[in-house]
Amino acid sequence: MSDLDVLKDYTKFEFDDGRWTRTVYRRGSGPAVIVIHEMPGLHPLVVRFANRVAEAGMTVFLPVLFGEPGRPVTPAYAVRQMLKGICISREFHVWAHAQSSPIVDWLRMLAKKVHGECGGKGVGAIGMCFTGNFALAMMTEPAVVAPVLSQPSLPLGFSKAAKAATGISPDEIACAKRRFESENLSLLGLRFKGDPIVTKERFQSFKNAFGERFEAIELNDEDAEPAPGFGPHSVLTLNLRDSDPNSMTRQTERRVIAFFKERTGA
Repeated sequence: MSDLDVLKDYTKFEFDDGRWTRTVYRRGSGPAVIVIHEMPGLHPLVVRFANRVAEAGMTVFLPVLFGEPGRPVTPAYAVRQMLKGICISREFHVWAHAQSSPIVDWLRMLAKKVHGECGGKGVGAIGMCFTGNFALAMMTEPAVVAPVLSQPSLPLGFSKAAKAATGISPDEIACAKRRFESENLSLLGLRFKGDPIVTKERFQSFKNAFGERFEAIELNDEDAEPAPGFGPHSVLTLNLRDSDPNSMTRQTERRVIAFFKERTGA
């Protein structure tokens, strides 16, 4: 079976913002939701989540930022892509404590485009792991109305400052705060409590910045589906306990999809 078989129900197009061109996969109808994949790439479990968003009455867009579309996750593949990501400073700011990645500009332009095509109240966006904080940084684009941060892992580092850093600029945070109040919007954040990469200090920084506008979903480590070679980390993909519809991870998945539906008007 080809790795691309998991994307067989999707159409694809190339999107060029004048600086970068990236492939985007599309499926569904209704308001737009952009699902920004985690490391190591657009793997089958990211597509599983996207399928459920589409089935809930929204048009899902899957941009390819790194990795091979449809390729399953293995520890070796994940390590290789992580090392590449760390080295691609032109598109990703891996270590910056208060600065978003340049590729977010491309994502903002994509959000503007798909809102124009799909309508609704606005666009939902979710980042995962390496891209986890991108959805919040995208709020400077008025079309984005439903940001979700799933295990936001940037900036990397284990110093006290790095653990508490958001990887988002002060201007982007200020814009989000204004919009949350003036447009009655909010933000979701997901993590496992024992995740050493997505720390309680980082979530506290989001709580300090946004108060009750930040809905933090922090799961116990025992709620995670075991994934060989990976600890509790990927809430909606590798560590989602799909066999139990009442598991905490499945409940979290449903909360995220309901948030998208409510905010985008699906």
